[in-house]
Amino acid sequence: MEKKELIYEGKAKKVYSTENGNYLIVSYKDDATAFNGLKKGTISGKGVINNKMSNIMMKKLEAEGIPTHFVEELSDRDTLVKKVSIVPLEVIIRNISAGSFAKRYGVPEGIVFAEPTIEFSYKNDGLGDPLINEYHAKALSLATEDEIETIKKYSFRINKLLKNIWSSCGVTLVDFKLEFGRLPSGEIVLADEISPDTERLWDSETGEKLDKDRFRRDLGNVEEAYAEVMKRLSENS
Repeated sequence: MEKKELIYEGKAKKVYSTENGNYLIVSYKDDATAFNGLKKGTISGKGVINNKMSNIMMKKLEAEGIPTHFVEELSDRDTLVKKVSIVPLEVIIRNISAGSFAKRYGVPEGIVFAEPTIEFSYKNDGLGDPLINEYHAKALSLATEDEIETIKKYSFRINKLLKNIWSSCGVTLVDFKLEFGRLPSGEIVLADEISPDTERLWDSETGEKLDKDRFRRDLGNVEEAYAEVMKRLSENS
């Protein structure tokens, strides 16, 4: 399939229509943003890595029974996906304290939780993606109770699978963000991406950050970190 009309451009991706109304083409950019778009930059080669890594992960999750929007990788930067209606909830799964969690609750980074936590935020850039709970989500008609339960079930299952995948690569999965969508049938499927943009990944031995935090915190070697996790994943896939 070929790109037709540009129907959406976000911080990290462009989305195009195709000749088939049931499918879209997602094109990954090298643009990088942080802090709700306040910090902007470019990470050379990021689009290629995020596209390929996300597709590897989506296929692995599909093989384990997690439905996704993935259809086919078209090129280094472009992927064919099923058209979905995005549920306006960002789902954050945390295994270890870091980032906004550590800041919000005044705890150091690196606390390993006895069990993973889950957070929801309202996907709304104008409001800064505020944290909400399940009752807020239902009150705002963002998702039904059944949809929320399905999203929670999938999210915790995805966490187990991703932890195992990254562990085999010598990488610790600290936390990550997921987005889900509805197919025309109403089925909930995993959408968006799984990449160093959406996951916190630490080297299991050294604790070195191998994700977008290197950009957020001006740690340097951002491109090298993205390339390193992609190399490890490719060697273990």
